[in-house]
Order: sequence, then C-alpha cells, then structure tokens
Amino acid sequence: MAELGVNEHHQNEVVSYMRFARFKRGMCLKTVDSCFQDLKDSRLVEETFTVDEVIDMLDGLQSVVHSEVESELINTTYTNVLLLRQLFSQAEKWYLKLQTDVSDLENRELLDQVAEFEKSEYTSSSKKSTADPIKPKLAPLNEGGSELLNKTVAHLQEENEKLKTRLRTIETQATAALDEKSKLEKSLRDLQMIQGDQKHNANQDITELENKVAALKSQFEKTLNDTTANQKFLEEDLVTTKHDLLKVQDQLSTAEKELEKKFQQTAAYRNMKEILTKKNEQIKDLRRRLSKYESED
Repeated sequence: MAELGVNEHHQNEVVSYMRFARFKRGMCLKTVDSCFQDLKDSRLVEETFTVDEVIDMLDGLQSVVHSEVESELINTTYTNVLLLRQLFSQAEKWYLKLQTDVSDLENRELLDQVAEFEKSEYTSSSKKSTADPIKPKLAPLNEGGSELLNKTVAHLQEENEKLKTRLRTIETQATAALDEKSKLEKSLRDLQMIQGDQKHNANQDITELENKVAALKSQFEKTLNDTTANQKFLEEDLVTTKHDLLKVQDQLSTAEKELEKKFQQTAAYRNMKEILTKKNEQIKDLRRRLSKYESED
C-alpha cells in the first residue's frame, strides 16, 4: 500500500478526510448527472430541434452545471479552510506555529502519489468492507491530547516546585549576603576613620620633617657658600705665594751666580786652583811611573 510519509494516526486521519471528500465528490457528480437527466426528461421530448432550440437548451444546461460546480467548489474551499482551522487550533494549544507550502498543491508528482494512495486505500477498504462491514472508529483526538496535557502540567508543577525551592535558597543566600555586606560596610567605615586619623598624624610628621629638611638645606647652602668663599680666598693666596716663591727662587739663583762670580775673581780662588792643577799633574806622573814598573815585572 502506498504511504504518505506520516505516522499511522495521521494517515488514518487523511484516509478519513479522503472518504469525506470522495463522498462529496460523488454527490457533486450525481448532481451534475441529474442536471443532464432533467434536461433529457423535460426538453428532449421531440424528435427534431432547431439550432436555436439546441443552443437554448445547452445554455440552460451550462448555467445549471456552472452554478452547481461553482457552489461545490466554494463549499470545498470552505471545507478545506475549516480543516486547516482545526489543525491550527490544535497546534496553538501547544504553542506551535504551522506553515503551509501552496506550491506543493500543484506538484504533479505529489498529486499522483495521493491518487495512488487513494486508489490503494479504496481497494483495500472495499475488501475490508466485504469481509467485515463494521469498522472501528478512530479514537478522539482530545483523549491523547488530554493525557499529554496532564503529563505536561505535572512536569510543569514539578519544575515549579523546584524553582520555588531554588528561590527560597537564593533568598536565604541573598539575606546572608546582605548581612555580610552590612558588616563589611561597617568595617570599611571604621577603617576609613582609622586611616583618617593616621593620615592626619602622618601629615603633621611630614610637615615637621619638611621643616627640618628646609632648615638643614638652608644651613648646608650657607656652609657651602662660606666654604666656597674660603676656598676661593685660599686659592688666590696660594697663587700669590707661588708667585712670591718663584720670585725669591729667582733672586736666590741670581745671588748665587753673583757670589760664585765674585769668588772666582778673588786671589785665594786663583791660588787654590793652581795648587789643584799641580796636584793633578803629580798624580798623573805617579800613575805613569807605576804603570812602567808593572810592565817590567
């Protein structure tokens, strides 16, 4: 048997709708047939008809058939809308949003598949009706939905209890956190007060220390200035002393030269020089004699 790609329950629902559609289609065809039969019974009583009479009969038949077919098509459209309304209403109960693809309604392959399904279903239904004329009715849709709804409600209630328990736990934790926050704020205020006192004392100590540093700096600058002035004086005195020393040394050298010159010009110096010259000659003579004796030996 051909399948439509849905589960058994939905396929049974499709079969039920197709039976309803087949019944409506049969009724429509019977109505059209009755229109033609009425024409035959009421108008075709003579053996010959003129062209105008034939045209008049066909126009009347066309009007009746057009009205019947249009009425049936409109009724079919409204029936389909009601069917979609049922499906959408059931889906909305479960907060679902269904979608339709109108392009598939003209898909030749899908239409042939539905036709094959209807043919196979009609054949199997005919066999079943011959063997067993009593057919079981489909279970109402609301029973399965109610059971599922009850399960969902029970699950939601269980989740609600869990959330309540969790909420109580969170409230307890929040209360403990608020108490801890209050304690921390009090500790922070106390610490800020202590830090304020310490800061005040520290500012006083810093001020005193700055004053001492300023005094020491002033004293150091004064001492440095005095030392610089004294050093400058000593440097100038040293330069002057060096000049005086050089001057004295120059004078002493000049005096020594003059003294030596004057000493060389005296008689005693000349006599002493002559004596030294004679002594040197005597020493040289004695050395020659001595060397002569040594060579003879």
